[in-house]
Amino acid sequence: MSHPTVPTVPTAPTVDVHAHVLLPEVDALVAGLPGHAEAKALDARRNGRAALAVSGPMVRERIPRLTDVSVRLAAMDAQGVDVQLVSPSPSHYHYWADEETAEKVYRLANEATAAHCSAAPARLKGLGLAPLQHPQQAVQALEHALEEGLLGIEISSHAPGSELHEARELSDPAYEPLWTRADETGALIFLHPFGCTLDDRLDQWYLSNTVGQPTENAVALSHLIFSGVLDRHPGLRLIAAHGGGYLPTHIGRSDHAWSARTDAGASCAHPPSSYLKRLYFDSLVHDPHVLRELVRAAGADRVLLGSDFPFDMGSEDPVGALRAARLTDADLDAVRGGNAAALLQLQRKA
Repeated sequence: MSHPTVPTVPTAPTVDVHAHVLLPEVDALVAGLPGHAEAKALDARRNGRAALAVSGPMVRERIPRLTDVSVRLAAMDAQGVDVQLVSPSPSHYHYWADEETAEKVYRLANEATAAHCSAAPARLKGLGLAPLQHPQQAVQALEHALEEGLLGIEISSHAPGSELHEARELSDPAYEPLWTRADETGALIFLHPFGCTLDDRLDQWYLSNTVGQPTENAVALSHLIFSGVLDRHPGLRLIAAHGGGYLPTHIGRSDHAWSARTDAGASCAHPPSSYLKRLYFDSLVHDPHVLRELVRAAGADRVLLGSDFPFDMGSEDPVGALRAARLTDADLDAVRGGNAAALLQLQRKA
């Protein structure tokens, strides 16, 4: 007697939204240009000598995974990752650059990232760059990224000041055209800080990253929330790296300020915690209890698997780190890939 065949229910692919590519072409472009040496010196002061001594060999050992598509795909297979959203290493931002150089940087970065992803288009999706130091170029950089077949752009937490341009936070009105165009096109914005303005207070024990990155995430997201950017652009599709830093787990303090002080609540229409459900966050928080709290605070539909591939501050086993949080099966599947598959408009697996 034959038994009826049970149809296979398609499942979402496992998607890592936080993975990087290193672009030697961009490094070659900026080498020796005025301002580059000063920017490298500032980065060295912020990180400290001990951190640089470790980071140099670490990056060199990972260059094949950062540049060679076949090596990347093999590493993805070992991790059980089907698709990566690939963004340039934040070291390629070069926010010190003048307008002419900045345009060359974003065009080359966009084209090189697109070429890298085109070697495995079913498994690699890409993001480009935009020069935050020149807000008037940001929209054209986004448009160029989309023309190259990329899904959006990666930006830092702010534009640092220099002799050529003023410092700007993401709440600056000069970025309104960027948010408008990203909202209109459905482009992704990946918020990934690089550097921290606490400077040499963090130059020991790699505090520049362990404390600096989550601090920068929290500050940048707070600017977007409290300034009303998310009210004006409700369709903005923004992914915050590192689980959004300190903000999601300490959002109650922001809510209290919003309700208790007229200066804090003047520009955003709703309690700050409500905006967490308008943002996306990667899962890279290095603690299963914090990941559970992030899912609670933002919603399981707003958290995406992220590894920071292939750097040492990332996760070698992002799916295992997700399972350690002991989410419900439905929430685990959503974070593992269901949410990202919908966001990136990926095909489900048979």
